Amino acid sequence: QVRLVETGGGLVQPGGSLTLSCAASGFTSKSPTIAWFRQIPGKEREGVAVISGTDGSTYYGDSVKGRFTISKDNAENIVNLQMNDLKPDDTAVYYCALDYMAYPSLLEPLYDNWGQGTQVTVSS
Repeated sequence: QVRLVETGGGLVQPGGSLTLSCAASGFTSKSPTIAWFRQIPGKEREGVAVISGTDGSTYYGDSVKGRFTISKDNAENIVNLQMNDLKPDDTAVYYCALDYMAYPSLLEPLYDNWGQGTQVTVSS
């Protein structure tokens, strides 16, 4: 059974940085695609960043391009999301998700495996 555990959330001032980690376990294939999504109460989940399990290619949502970086540590089955120049609009619960696909995608319905989420609050 796939298990995803997110860590690293917290309170940060605008302009600050934070790194989220997603520890994945229980998957049988070597090459899952892992993505980060975020959700504000009352709104739909928004795709933030994704990294391909096959070739390591990455893709970002428009609102975070140039500020966020997704990376993975294959040895530890951990995917990190480095978030820089954080803005109050980045405040949300951040989730990691895992599934298998030919091309990396930020379409939420394509993912069947989700973590519990970690809260990120950007405020002065």
